[in-house]
Amino acid sequence: MNLEELKEQLKVQIIEQLNLEEVEVEDIDNEEPLFGDGLGLDSIDALELVLLLEKEYGIKLENPKAGKEVFGSIDTMANFIAAQLAVKE
Repeated sequence: MNLEELKEQLKVQIIEQLNLEEVEVEDIDNEEPLFGDGLGLDSIDALELVLLLEKEYGIKLENPKAGKEVFGSIDTMANFIAAQLAVKE
């Protein structure tokens, strides 16, 4: 899987995991912030994203403070996952 496919997969997984019924994959911009003004996620959603990483990718977020950077956008999540799994573009 390349990085672009990973980003699309992440969008689908986030919509499903967080039950974002009114959001479509194409509504989520890769560079848009996931929290605050962007997608508008909150701290409960952050916990769900941590679970998503563990369940779908086998990645444990060891440092909770890293979550702010990792979950900044679809781009930052995909880059983090790719680095952890050594996915080649």
